[in-house]
Amino acid sequence: MTKKKNRVAFKTFGCKLNFSESSMLSRELAENGYTIVDNSEMADFYIVHSCTVTALAEKKARQSIRHFKKINPDATIGVLGCYVQLRGDELQQLPEVDFIADNEEKYHLHKILNKYSNNEAYTSTGNALAYHHAYSLNDRTRSFLKVQDGCDYFCTYCAVAYARGRSRSNTIEQCIGDAKEIVNSGIREIVLTGVNVGDFGKGTDQNLLQLLAQLQKINGLTRLRLSSIEPNLLENSIIELVSQSDNIMPHFHIPLQSGSDSVLNRMKRRYSTSEFRDKVLYIKSVIPDACIAADVIVGFPGETDEEFEQTCSFIKSLPLSYLHVFTYSDRPDTVSWKMKPKVTPAVKQQRSKKLHSISQNLQHNFYQQNVNSIRQVLFEEQKGKMTFGWTDNYIRVKGENTNYHHNDIVTVRLNKIDTDGSILVSNP
Repeated sequence: MTKKKNRVAFKTFGCKLNFSESSMLSRELAENGYTIVDNSEMADFYIVHSCTVTALAEKKARQSIRHFKKINPDATIGVLGCYVQLRGDELQQLPEVDFIADNEEKYHLHKILNKYSNNEAYTSTGNALAYHHAYSLNDRTRSFLKVQDGCDYFCTYCAVAYARGRSRSNTIEQCIGDAKEIVNSGIREIVLTGVNVGDFGKGTDQNLLQLLAQLQKINGLTRLRLSSIEPNLLENSIIELVSQSDNIMPHFHIPLQSGSDSVLNRMKRRYSTSEFRDKVLYIKSVIPDACIAADVIVGFPGETDEEFEQTCSFIKSLPLSYLHVFTYSDRPDTVSWKMKPKVTPAVKQQRSKKLHSISQNLQHNFYQQNVNSIRQVLFEEQKGKMTFGWTDNYIRVKGENTNYHHNDIVTVRLNKIDTDGSILVSNP
């Protein structure tokens, strides 16, 4: 009698959206009799949930595929997600890959695996992208709740709109139902995620402000955090709601991408540097201690030294808290793929290094401004004698584990920045 193949391991790349979906898919597999194991263990199925936002993300997916086949040559290897959506033929040519499933097909993963483990029939459903709700339960303190998918912006450098399809959203009612399930599981913090979260409710009579207003009322929901939101979609009314809320965290992640208006125009971004500045300054006027992060891309085609210096000067002129720095990566079939001249890898590396240095200074200054303040911390991770966590305004802190424990929310005093960059805390 042949032993049933039922051990499944996931390896997920890319955005919070992918992680929320991988978590949902793994729970569905468990409900259908599969055993979910860590991807460092022997498994019958290895599932690579791919990302296509950069060439490096695709390279890492291919490396994982080869690695898993070495761990267990008899394993079935499946690849899901955005890389499949755009270049599935490329993946199917890899000898280690047994099946692929695009961003619609992946929601039938348990049926696909049944085909391999039980010799059951499975017929492809096609790839018309619908909306599928998802949330993560992998982390015992934080959950990524998917509220939106797809994007209608088609920025010249981005392949995500092609991989994820048009903007579409969950309903407020379903989001509330998912959030209640998350809270009932004991998780203390929910992070709203999507491809373009600010677009929530597009084409309906619902919007992000209404969603936040309803979610904050859920009994037991102690922390609600927004993920990345486009500056042109971050309405002042949302900022004001955050300022008045007890459980929506004062933390904003706003993509900038460039501090040069000429580069923003070539990227087909939907705002100017002056509009971005106004948004940041308004946040600080309403919520002075808010954390504000910004995404920045270095090395966009044609980016001159002058344009890059404009970006550096613009960032330094703003009360930002830290940066996410990305090196531009050509994506096939995007508009910028054909743009000239290309910035050399050496120049991109040099510019990235400079922006990382600016980010470190911004973060140090933001942390220093918060020393001696009293804030609430969700403690999440124990390392040695210390327990680490995050304040409401997203400052990394640590305290002795005899005083602070996993999944506790505690009011503390922020004392001083330690050598590892986090802030030591004590009872107020």
